[in-house]
Amino acid sequence: MTRVITVANQKGGVGKTTTSVNMAAALARQDKKVLVVDLDPQGNASTALGAEHTSGTTSSYEVLIGEAAPVDAMQPNPENGNLFCIPATIDLAGAEIELVSMVRREYRLHDALREGFLAEHGFDYVFIDCPPSLGLLTINAMTAVDEVLIPIQCEYYALEGVGQLLGNIGMIRQHLNHNLHISAVLLTMYDARTRLASEVAGEVRGQFGEVVMKNVIPRSVKVSEAPGYGQTVIDYDPASRGAMAYFDAARELDGRGDYQPHASTGPIGVSPEVAAQLDGAYGEPGTGADATEGEE
Repeated sequence: MTRVITVANQKGGVGKTTTSVNMAAALARQDKKVLVVDLDPQGNASTALGAEHTSGTTSSYEVLIGEAAPVDAMQPNPENGNLFCIPATIDLAGAEIELVSMVRREYRLHDALREGFLAEHGFDYVFIDCPPSLGLLTINAMTAVDEVLIPIQCEYYALEGVGQLLGNIGMIRQHLNHNLHISAVLLTMYDARTRLASEVAGEVRGQFGEVVMKNVIPRSVKVSEAPGYGQTVIDYDPASRGAMAYFDAARELDGRGDYQPHASTGPIGVSPEVAAQLDGAYGEPGTGADATEGEE
């Protein structure tokens, strides 16, 4: 069963694209077959994965508007035989306007990926990197996936925008994709030397519970340098702290599986142990949802 994930946060500079490409590369190094779909017109994920994405390259734009199948746009990663990318080009910047008049405009990516493509190619994971704004590109990402991974940086105003993101996920979950849920929260840019980092980590864990991953991503110069060489940090410097942290986080994500939400936690996933406790607290599974929907 393919796990299809989007890495989302409406706050900029939290390591969203960095997390997408490095989690994908780390899983690919652990013998998983992984696809990254770049839906951000800036194409930073495509750059980091060494994919060609100049204007005119067959890309996610052509897939969205129906001019190409995903297999036509997919490129193998030059460093890793298990890793593939559907790149983004600048043509994607105009896609929001073109999509408005199209049939099933919110489900264009879902239909392209899920009507045989994923099963045929045997992917274990798909990561979709989307722009921070909630437009049709991001909505297409969120209707195509089941899981949302939220990176949160361990700095001031870390939770700024997260409330709005939760509201948007809840709205899409209610109206467009009932399977959408937050299966993981990853703490990034963690500086163990500062008290602030541990305070933010504690605050995030207090709000989100066990859906927050145990592994954290430290601040790392190598992580920042790698995209400039058209590489992920996994390939650029596999012995660096940043690469090892993403490798451990990828192993954790794979090992613990998909944290599904309980009826009482809205879109936020919980561990199987917590789900069992909540079932006991509410009696039957699923009861009490109306009273506690969205609480955490």
